[in-house]
Amino acid sequence: MKKGVSFLVAVALMAFASFLVSAFDPSPLQDICVGINDPKDAVFVSGKRQNLVGSNVTLVAIEQFPRVNTIGISIVRVDFAPYGVNPPRIHPRAAEIFTVLEGTLLAGFVTSNPEHRYFSKVLNKGDVFAFPFGRKHFQYNIGNTNAVAIATLSSQFPGVISIANTTFGSNPPINPDILAKVFQMDKKVVQYLQACFE
Repeated sequence: MKKGVSFLVAVALMAFASFLVSAFDPSPLQDICVGINDPKDAVFVSGKRQNLVGSNVTLVAIEQFPRVNTIGISIVRVDFAPYGVNPPRIHPRAAEIFTVLEGTLLAGFVTSNPEHRYFSKVLNKGDVFAFPFGRKHFQYNIGNTNAVAIATLSSQFPGVISIANTTFGSNPPINPDILAKVFQMDKKVVQYLQACFE
């Protein structure tokens, strides 16, 4: 009798544990996005252009390409001019897998408090680098030719928080006295940087 009760308790615990394991379903709730009415929304074509930092980021997420709805991923193409940078930023809702298609790039990220440990690697054509969820990261073209990379993000709506833009280009601006104290620099330097992002 004691063996039978032990067996029943073990089966009950396993059933309860398997219920907890399957209680979270990260899968989409539908097979395809039924909100796509126009076939043109099933194709996304981008162009190349450069900005002041020498890179262009073309995001293919739910806003640009509704077909990715319910898939749970986004794709980013990054075109780099020689010595161009994809500035330090955070994706608050996604990790990133970054693959170099052409050129040579330096990729890096910084861990969170309290260590602030910096990891970086020089990437060549075909190399892949993983950026953890929610960490400050960047890519820099260390070559004197153009470079191209593709990044896959683990969310259909990854979000992006550019460190420089949000710090020095906020609207309304953050009080320069606060930034001068935090960055331990002259207030005039802070005001100059804020003017660059207006």
